[in-house]
Amino acid sequence: MARKHKNDHHHNHRETKAVQRKRNKSENDPDVEAKLNEPAIKPKPRHKKPLDQSQQRKMAWIILFVLAVILGATVYIRYQIHLQELVITPLNVPKMIAENASSAKVTPEKFWGTYRSNLYFGLKTRSPTSPVVGLMWLEQARTMPPPIRHWCSQDDRLNQYGWLKHDGVNFGIQDIVEQNFNITTSFVKRQGGEHGGDWTARITAIPKDVNRPVILSLMFYMALDGQGSLTPNIMKNRMDSIDGQSLELGNFKLSFPKAKDGKGTKYHHLISYASRLDRLKDLLQNSLRTDSFNKERTIPFFALAGRLVPRDSPDPNFMVHQVTAQLPLEMEVVFESGSHSARHESLQGDLYSHKLAKFAKDFDNKFSEVFDIDKKGYNAAEIDFAKAALSNMIGSIGYFYGSSLVKSKYNKEPIYYWPAPLYSAVPSRSFFPRGFLWDEGFHNLLISQWDPEISKDIIAHWLDLLNAEGWIPREQILGAEARARVPDEFVVQRNENANPPTLFLPLQRLIKDMITSLDPKDKQFLTAVFPRLQKWFSWFNTTQVGNEPLTYYWRGRDEKTIKELNPKTLTSGLDDYPRASHPNSKERHLDLRCWMALASGILADIAKTLEQDSKEYEATHQVLTDNTLLDKLHWSPKKEHYCDYGLHSNRIILKKPMPPKNIQPGQPYDQDKIRDVKTEPKMQFVESFGYVSLFPFMLKIVEPNSLKLYKILNDLTNTDLLWTNYGLRSLARNAPQYQKRNTEHDPPYWRGAIWINMNYLTLGALHHYSNTAGPYQHLAQGIYKDLRANIVNNIIKEYYRTGYIYEQYNDKTGEGKGSHPFTGWSALVVLIMAEKY
Repeated sequence: MARKHKNDHHHNHRETKAVQRKRNKSENDPDVEAKLNEPAIKPKPRHKKPLDQSQQRKMAWIILFVLAVILGATVYIRYQIHLQELVITPLNVPKMIAENASSAKVTPEKFWGTYRSNLYFGLKTRSPTSPVVGLMWLEQARTMPPPIRHWCSQDDRLNQYGWLKHDGVNFGIQDIVEQNFNITTSFVKRQGGEHGGDWTARITAIPKDVNRPVILSLMFYMALDGQGSLTPNIMKNRMDSIDGQSLELGNFKLSFPKAKDGKGTKYHHLISYASRLDRLKDLLQNSLRTDSFNKERTIPFFALAGRLVPRDSPDPNFMVHQVTAQLPLEMEVVFESGSHSARHESLQGDLYSHKLAKFAKDFDNKFSEVFDIDKKGYNAAEIDFAKAALSNMIGSIGYFYGSSLVKSKYNKEPIYYWPAPLYSAVPSRSFFPRGFLWDEGFHNLLISQWDPEISKDIIAHWLDLLNAEGWIPREQILGAEARARVPDEFVVQRNENANPPTLFLPLQRLIKDMITSLDPKDKQFLTAVFPRLQKWFSWFNTTQVGNEPLTYYWRGRDEKTIKELNPKTLTSGLDDYPRASHPNSKERHLDLRCWMALASGILADIAKTLEQDSKEYEATHQVLTDNTLLDKLHWSPKKEHYCDYGLHSNRIILKKPMPPKNIQPGQPYDQDKIRDVKTEPKMQFVESFGYVSLFPFMLKIVEPNSLKLYKILNDLTNTDLLWTNYGLRSLARNAPQYQKRNTEHDPPYWRGAIWINMNYLTLGALHHYSNTAGPYQHLAQGIYKDLRANIVNNIIKEYYRTGYIYEQYNDKTGEGKGSHPFTGWSALVVLIMAEKY
């Protein structure tokens, strides 16, 4: 700072002397004064030279270029955003399901239902924020933690459970068989008022051995999953009832009349707050305390703690009524809507029993009318089995609401689909309590026979999930309870992945009825469904087409896997069924081509019914069902059957890789098996014989007079290929991948087991060819009779032996395998018994 100050002073001193000399000179020269006041340097005047035309053009081009870059960048950014958001953009056509279509005012008869498919017993409404009710039970024992039943689970190892009768609208009766006792749950609905009416549930528990006392706790709860309020009414330390209010239900009361028959009955309750529906059991379990069942305090039991609401939590939204007694025991739960003013008496006791008996009789009459199997030679036990199979399908229909987690190639991270409802059946209450696209087509083959309106409602909900591209997420994991049952790796749905368009199967039958119907609602349904089916079909025809004309292949196979014997094709629904060993874009998938043939024919039928142009779909159907073209692309002259085509090697094994050279002696070495390709792949037919080989036959594309039909029929009865005494196996015994693990840890799935949905399609084809004029009509009739008997007899035998219908059946023994109860497409056995295809 000192140096700077000194230099500034020196500069000012020199400037002062110069100015002084000029001023002294100005005293002798008057002009000098004026000059002193002028600037030291006079600025030269600037004259702007105008730009010539070339410069002007150049400048204009620069400006235009900059603007174009800005505009282009803006358009590009917006386009990228558009591409990223396209996967979550709904299809821009009118919705099939109106916003209030599931409300109590529009469809009161279906407002309440057993729509919590994952529970042994529970009810909710068809509302996004419905209150839920459900049953938990606990056999009092001295184990900790106590074994509480709530969600259906194979780990509970129940001897049996399932609906015996359920009509999908008014009532249901279910049996649950534990080791030491049986529980029967039933419910009856009563219409009235503006909020969906009343319902009553009855739970009855009976010991298997009267000489072996069983102390059981039945715990019935209500929880709010949204706005509303619950107020408990406690009388003498017993929860007598709950007063409630919500937007969809208005005012209501849930009452708990005193239990009957139980010895030493005790009552307890829980008043608490639950942040999520998937945590109800944990919350209840954590609130249990020990109490004494008898006066001598020698029999301890677990009891609910009463009021248990943390200070900082919201108002209570979870309330449980617990009844503990030595069996037998019966309790009722009565729900009454505040708007049902015409109610004369409460739906309980004898009135409930009378209503339940009436609905059960109506169910029996309708079942006989629809399926007519009592005239097919079946006995009473076999007919009861069929009623249970149907009822489990109907009673497993759920109502879900939420957003799928999806991803396209334009999204770095998964994003959420728009929030939407889904009214859908499920494959298995214990293992797959959610919606699966390709399963649902098979489900509705049965549902549409029982109640066409329910089926149309389900199909409409699914098709409303179409996005602007024409894609539907194949697995619907909606809501907290559904999400809690799915491993993370299966949650995200990718929009390049398809699933078989099996919804065309029930539509095929429904449309036949609608074409001859004069009901305006039917034409309204067809008008609404047609543009969605068109978009769906178009999506397949643009995203799943092959390199060659008229070929298709399923996307989503892993081209880089080294741990799979044969890369899975999950999108086809046939998972580990053997395809080309080395996936690429030159594959031809036979089953997908056949699905497209089916879809194009149905679209042509709808177009003609609606008096719209059907030429495009008729032409597509004609070319996809042309047997000459089909044979050229998919018939193996060597093996003489239909098959896929692709880059393939038959000589592949799984083996442990060699340990690294630097591994220390005694150091453990654990590495998964990897595949070892013994013979280099080449483009060829994938000649393993199995379900895929039958698709042109199953979907009735093969011409009745074709020699290839004769070959197929003979192959069906060959025990070295698919024929067994229990149904057709999925893969021939001579196939290289028959019963082979696909990875070291994955057992075979579609590699030999018997699947009922594919057997149903096969029986439908046999029934078709046995009733169509042709040289092989009688041959088809004989095979049909034998195969139908084998399938029906085995499923019924296994049901009465084990208590369940299964996902698949062992091809060597006929024993049930996989998840159970599997009353998804395995329940098609009812249609097989009824001969409805």
